[in-house]
Amino acid sequence: MAPKNEKPLHSLIAGATAGGIEAFVTYPTEYVKTRSQFGGKRESPISILRTTLKTKGITGLYSGCTALIVGNSVKAGVRFVSYDKFKGILADSEGKVSAPRSLVAGLGAGMTEAIFAVTPSETIKTKLIDDAKRPIPQYRGLIHGTTQIVKAEGLRGIYRGLFPVMMRQGANSAVRFTTYSTLKQFCQGATRGGQELPTVVTFGIGGIAGLVTVYTTMPLDVIKTRMQSLEARSQYRNSFHCAYRIFTEEGVLRFWTGTTPRLVRLVLSGGIVFTVYEKVVAVIGGRS
Repeated sequence: MAPKNEKPLHSLIAGATAGGIEAFVTYPTEYVKTRSQFGGKRESPISILRTTLKTKGITGLYSGCTALIVGNSVKAGVRFVSYDKFKGILADSEGKVSAPRSLVAGLGAGMTEAIFAVTPSETIKTKLIDDAKRPIPQYRGLIHGTTQIVKAEGLRGIYRGLFPVMMRQGANSAVRFTTYSTLKQFCQGATRGGQELPTVVTFGIGGIAGLVTVYTTMPLDVIKTRMQSLEARSQYRNSFHCAYRIFTEEGVLRFWTGTTPRLVRLVLSGGIVFTVYEKVVAVIGGRS
């Protein structure tokens, strides 16, 4: 029997819900990861946490959070809808999708979400975090920060780093969906009649997918952060120039700066997003 597919509207609702919850729960790790990837003096995750809590309090760890929650909700909704569409196009006559085709579907979903959701929200979030470390921040929040960025740099200002974001999101979704789908099919095949998996198993599979994603896409994430920082225009001509400078001036290991907090976030993210998505879809009856 062919696998059941989610209705587009229900995929959008479930994905947006999962994305918003995941963004809020894991944001402190995203804040620490982003801070650690800026140029200049290297700071350990613990040092960033300690300094931020001392100077800004717990709210300091949520600088730029609203931008990520909104962007993550839209991103996750777009991701699941577009992944289902690409998967439907690439499925065989029995409705099944092989691992290579799942990889292509994930790549397409990642590219789509990068253009419509991720790049603007990530750019604004990164600039807000970069601004927050100043003694006197210029931006007073999401709306004020966004209007000031657009006023100073135009729409290009919130689409800075589009290329590395597209590459990162394409790779993220390709690796994450392929890993998740492959492990899910394997686990379902090991159960009688391909029954729905327990929540703890779904969370575990999603966590493993996040783990694999981190180590394979970390360099793209570092380049993305640098290209969206406040100093990017004066330091880097483009993404390739940024990568070249990091490699020649700071060494290859700099491309994996922020791995620990991103690892924590994506392992939790993978578990939370896929678990919440599956539960919401089941509740609203989105499979057809």
